[in-house]
Amino acid sequence: MAGERQFRGPIDLHAHSSVSDGTETPSQLVRAASAAGLGTVALTDHDSTAGWHEAAAAARTAGITLIPGMEFSTRVSSASVHLLAYLFDPSDAGIVAETARVRQARLVRAEEMVERIGVDYALTWDDVLAQTTPDATVGRPHIADALVARGFALTRSEAFAGILHWESGYYQPHYAPDLLRAVGLVVAAGGVPVIAHPATRGAGDVIPEARLARLVEAGLFGLELEHRENKTAAKARLYSLATKYGLVVTGSSDYHGEGKPNRLGENTTTPEVLDRILQQATGSEPVFA
Repeated sequence: MAGERQFRGPIDLHAHSSVSDGTETPSQLVRAASAAGLGTVALTDHDSTAGWHEAAAAARTAGITLIPGMEFSTRVSSASVHLLAYLFDPSDAGIVAETARVRQARLVRAEEMVERIGVDYALTWDDVLAQTTPDATVGRPHIADALVARGFALTRSEAFAGILHWESGYYQPHYAPDLLRAVGLVVAAGGVPVIAHPATRGAGDVIPEARLARLVEAGLFGLELEHRENKTAAKARLYSLATKYGLVVTGSSDYHGEGKPNRLGENTTTPEVLDRILQQATGSEPVFA
C-alpha cells in the first residue's frame, strides 16, 4: 500500500460504534469524526467487523478516510489486554473463528452477570437487550447502560466504578485468546497489530521487556501510548521500549459516543506512523475519500 499519501489529518485510530459499545451507528460515527475536524478515523469495534461496510459508505460521502479495524479481546494470564488490529482480511478463517468464539463468550458472561446482579437489583436480561442494536457485541457497557436506565447508576462510568467493578462480586471473566496468539492471527490475516492503551495500570504493570520482545518477534507493530488512560510513568517506560524495538507509537481517542467522556481527536497519530501502517498491511484496503 506504499505510494503517494492519499489521506488527511488529523488521524484518530481508535473509535467505537454501536456494533460494539459505542452509542452511534457506524455512519453516525464517521459523520461525527468529520464534524470534529478529523481527516482520518479508524473504526475499531470490539471483536467485530460488522460495521465496516456502513462506515465505508459514510466515509466516501463525508470526505474522510476510513481505516477498517477491530479491537481484539485477548489475555495475558488472567489480565485482559486489548489488541487493535488494522486492515486485516475480515474473511480470514482464523480471525472469523476466534472472534465468533469471543463474542459468544461475551454474551454468556453478560447473561451470567445480569443474573447475579438481578439478585440484588431489579435488572433483567430484557433491560440489557433494550440497550443494544441488532448484531451488536453485547458486553458490560450494555449492562451499564441498562443500570443507568433503571436508575441504579447516574452514568456508564459510575456503573463501571461500582456495580460492574471487577471487585464488586458480580464480575465474571470471559474467554479471550492469549495475546501472543492473537498477534499471530492478525499478522496471518494481513493485518497490523497495535496494543491498545498498554499503560493503564501504572508502571508496576508495564509489559515486561521479555514478553514484549516475543510479541515483536511474532509481528507486533506498535503501542497506543497517547491515550487518556495511560499512566505517565508507565508510558515513559513504554516509549523507551518502543524506540528500542522499532515499534510505532499511535495516539487515539477511544471514542464511544456518549458512552465515555473521550472526545474524537483528543489524541492523534502522526501521518508518518499511518504511512508505515498502510505500507505494512496486506489484508484489506483503507477507504479514501
